[in-house]
Amino acid sequence: MSSCPDLPHRKLLPSLKTKRAPELVLVIGTGVSSAVAPQVPALRSWKGLIQALLDAANDFDLLEEEESRRFQKSLQEDKNLVHVAHDLIQKLSPADLMDLLTWPLSPRQRTGNVRSTFFKDCLYEVFDDLESKMEHAGKHLLRSVLQLMESGALVLTTNFDNLLEIYAAHQGTKLESLDLTDEKKVLEWAQEKRRLSVLHIHGVYTNPSGIVLHPAGYQNVLRNTEVMREIQKLYETKSFVFLGCGRTVDDTTFQALFLEAVKHKSDLEHFMLVRREDVGEFKKLRDNMLDKGIKVISYGNEYADLPEYFERLANEICTRDVVGNGWGGYGPLYTSDPWTPSICRPCITAFRTPVLLSVQLCRLNYSSCIQGPLISMLEVPNQV
Repeated sequence: MSSCPDLPHRKLLPSLKTKRAPELVLVIGTGVSSAVAPQVPALRSWKGLIQALLDAANDFDLLEEEESRRFQKSLQEDKNLVHVAHDLIQKLSPADLMDLLTWPLSPRQRTGNVRSTFFKDCLYEVFDDLESKMEHAGKHLLRSVLQLMESGALVLTTNFDNLLEIYAAHQGTKLESLDLTDEKKVLEWAQEKRRLSVLHIHGVYTNPSGIVLHPAGYQNVLRNTEVMREIQKLYETKSFVFLGCGRTVDDTTFQALFLEAVKHKSDLEHFMLVRREDVGEFKKLRDNMLDKGIKVISYGNEYADLPEYFERLANEICTRDVVGNGWGGYGPLYTSDPWTPSICRPCITAFRTPVLLSVQLCRLNYSSCIQGPLISMLEVPNQV
């Protein structure tokens, strides 16, 4: 455990808090999903996902007893999880295995015949009803991510779930889920033409044909030099902020997209927010990441410290953006309810109605702002 005393608040690093939202790319890892819905084992780790798929296959009587025992033994012995996943998917969808692992090669392979496989059924069982399993603290974390996203930050994730998209829908914001099968949209995302889209570099469960659980699945995508170059430009010109990404830099896709292709990494300025539990391990990680152009920052000693830290960071960045964009110094106010829809300060001026606000800002065109009847619902005297 850390020997340093607990602090009321971790200070925000100046080089990070002075960034503008459009200068950031948020990288959402397993740690965020497990914080949002901690009761879903499949969100906690790669091993947890394979176990959940195995349990679903057993529930649907898709495996013989001997097969099930063999898979379970491989998981318990921590054998190569990529191979375990490969074999399990092959059992659940033998006719379409290569479609799932080696897209995109042709129009037929791009869509696959997922409907005829049990893999899709198991995926939907594993990620069933995520909305009801989201916890309050986790929603606050997603609220801050969405706040930065609506202020101009890009978001990519290594996760298969769509928790951020579900949360955003409750806020009245529609986010599109992208995966690497749609090269045209991914290219537009990298060119900042689809800011309200979330890039799932491993795929998203709602599109099973785009999910890749084996390194072979990325080979053809990585051959698309135009898409690759545009994504790499982001790493060279923007600051990536890693959230819940303890092992992301070891990920096959991340290595190929960024670390192996981008030169002069130590000249870059990226950030990784981590829990500081062991001082020695923290310092080792920090020194190692600096060579890759990544500053490792402690948000606290406990996982529960991340939502509060990131909320302060998002508020700081977005408030600077509001003032810098000439909104007359109007800054955001916030409700304590992360499901509350958004109204912005300029709208209060227009309606001259005192209200409580949520974190979302509608920008100058008020595109995300919910006006009219909702304002009367949220009236609270002397709040503005």
